Amino acid sequence: MMLIRQAICFCLLATFLHPITSSGLFRVGLKKRRLELDDIRTGRVIRKLKHSQGGLTYYPTLGGDSTQENQVILKNYLDAQYYGVIGIGTPSQEFKVIFDTGSSNLWVPSIHCKLLDLACWVHHKYKSSKSKTYTKNGKPCTITYGSGSISGFFSQDNVKVGGLVVKDQEFIEATHEGSLSFLLAKFDGLFGLGFQEISEGNAVPVWDNMVGQELVKEKVFSFWLNRDADAETGGEIVFGGVDPAHFKGNHTYVPVTRKGYWQFNMGDIFVGDNSTGFCEQGCDAIMDSGTLLLAGPTTVITQINHGIGATGVVSAECKIVVSEYGEMIWDLLVSKVLPSLVCKEIGLCVFGKQTGVKSVVEQEGSSVLCKVCEMAVVWVETRLKQKETKEKVFEDLNKLCESFPSPAGESIIDCNNIQNMPNVTFTIGGNPFSLTPQQYILKTGVGYAETCISGFSAYDLPPPTGPLWILGDVFMGAYHTVFDSGNLQIGIAKTA
Repeated sequence: MMLIRQAICFCLLATFLHPITSSGLFRVGLKKRRLELDDIRTGRVIRKLKHSQGGLTYYPTLGGDSTQENQVILKNYLDAQYYGVIGIGTPSQEFKVIFDTGSSNLWVPSIHCKLLDLACWVHHKYKSSKSKTYTKNGKPCTITYGSGSISGFFSQDNVKVGGLVVKDQEFIEATHEGSLSFLLAKFDGLFGLGFQEISEGNAVPVWDNMVGQELVKEKVFSFWLNRDADAETGGEIVFGGVDPAHFKGNHTYVPVTRKGYWQFNMGDIFVGDNSTGFCEQGCDAIMDSGTLLLAGPTTVITQINHGIGATGVVSAECKIVVSEYGEMIWDLLVSKVLPSLVCKEIGLCVFGKQTGVKSVVEQEGSSVLCKVCEMAVVWVETRLKQKETKEKVFEDLNKLCESFPSPAGESIIDCNNIQNMPNVTFTIGGNPFSLTPQQYILKTGVGYAETCISGFSAYDLPPPTGPLWILGDVFMGAYHTVFDSGNLQIGIAKTA
């Protein structure tokens, strides 16, 4: 009888310690705090880490029993970084990681961090000697990004995600994190959910092993990101299915056009009722849970930020291009010169043909002039189709210069004007997906220190990977997203 009573008490205690919903899903509770400007800078470093590597090679009806779904509750870190807790090793060592559909490796800091690597030492570190299921690999690894690199070596161990345990998972022990921005980060590492085609060292991603080890019933995982910074739960990722409580209506599905990132084709973009004209013939885009903002080419992001009333750095170079080259741009477009060749014809985008060694300042100046020219071409071409007068086109183009993004890619908004701003709509799968001002504006600080930042950030990814639109948390916070690796498609529906 005593043993029975002890067993009952133990079961009750376990229930209190491990909350389980009526659907039998395992959940992990997480905390929150407010967004700060430094967090946006940190998010930008992560974006550079994932999308500035270059030279990447690409190879070219959901549902299920809810008891088969496995969920990890995500923390809304300042409305900027959504992360959850995983475990590595036996017994499990816990790490806060960003679940990132824009990369494919799992990495966490290692106990073997270099002595002066502060970014590594201030976070949780993996200790292989403490794990009974660790297998040595030792293969060196470096992931290069815009302002530094992350380096370390591969190891192998069990990885616990929600209620699932993936056995013998290959991951990176990071011994060097080459950016002080990681000191600001509240996460320890990255949990890549992209395809193996972009995995460093060709390591099999955790998701692929979940499927291969038959831990999930459906080859599907889904994201719900809660943009309410005051809510108890930051969001949820469900492995093996979808939670109907997270979305409204039906999903619109689009095929994955190229494996690597979760890449798809996107149609025209509208500010209010006005077409930007940039993606009428289609644009490449990726759905990226590891990027805070919604990023795209400077040429059209400037139009969007101008349309919503955002201001960047008032660029003298922009107005110089308009005054000195505007007439030439107009004449070339009227003469049916291909828009993609106009800026090369007038000599503002010809870096590869120039000789001699340029200083960094000269290179950056030329890059700005090229971007301004490309923006002007898109603007003039769109207005020519609408049969606007030359005077009106250049009057508006000069105003557009005041919305040219800062060198960091972000633009500022008047917080008192949010209610008057237009929706911005993206065409995906032939259907419109609109973002309201409340959804695409990020607020930092409080009271007199409050700052409002446009959720549309300029980011120019060069060929062959780019140009590319990156639909990050700003978009995914408004729309529940399904990643279907079995049918190679992405589903989008309004978040509940």
